[in-house]
Amino acid sequence: MQEKLDTVKVKNMDELLALLKEIMTSLVNYDNTALNIEREGMSVMLVVGVNGVGKTTTIGKIASNLVKEGKKVMIVAGDTFRAGAIEQAEIWARRVGIPIVKAQPNSDPAAVVFDAIKAGKARHIDVLIVDTAGRLHTKYNLMEELKKIRKIITREINDAPHEILQVLDGTTGQNALMQAKTFNEAMGGITGVALTKLDGTAKGGIVISICDELRIPVKLIGIGEAIDDLKQFNGPDFVKAIFEQ
Repeated sequence: MQEKLDTVKVKNMDELLALLKEIMTSLVNYDNTALNIEREGMSVMLVVGVNGVGKTTTIGKIASNLVKEGKKVMIVAGDTFRAGAIEQAEIWARRVGIPIVKAQPNSDPAAVVFDAIKAGKARHIDVLIVDTAGRLHTKYNLMEELKKIRKIITREINDAPHEILQVLDGTTGQNALMQAKTFNEAMGGITGVALTKLDGTAKGGIVISICDELRIPVKLIGIGEAIDDLKQFNGPDFVKAIFEQ
């Protein structure tokens, strides 16, 4: 973005704003922001992110949207380190009306995911959504645990996980970019970002940096607490909202 600003001459503020809008739109305007869901067989979605960003809530909303599309969905309570996370996943599963695979707190998360894959295949599930632990992203053990989970998924289903979705809090600024870099490196590539805690405008301007530096598409935005307040991301509309604030 800086290179283009350096090479293009603008005559006034209106031209500058138009140029900025054009550049920012080009950075976030991915052709396809849909989740990677296979047409046949079971798709596995691995959802990652630090605690407090709204991971489990986002999973519940994704599950609700998929059920409305006619998909058979199952949630995996893969954050076994917090009893509260398991309970929250259960609440969402009941709310959406879908099955959940869980275990006792402090169980091996990879073992829970393994059992869920077996159960999902047996029940002909279309989409298996795996919740994960989200302790501080600087913790080495957390990243190793996530790598282990991914390895189990790939071992059981060759082309899985089909989606590795990172949930980011749209209000955290530069820290969100650091989180994205850390998880992207640890997971061998994040396939998409879900940006939460927006209010219908564009507080999550950090998306521009994430798309620019990491080339990761933003796929979903959470704009409220209601179950339907999770929308597919639209790059041009997002940039337009920034300039209209």
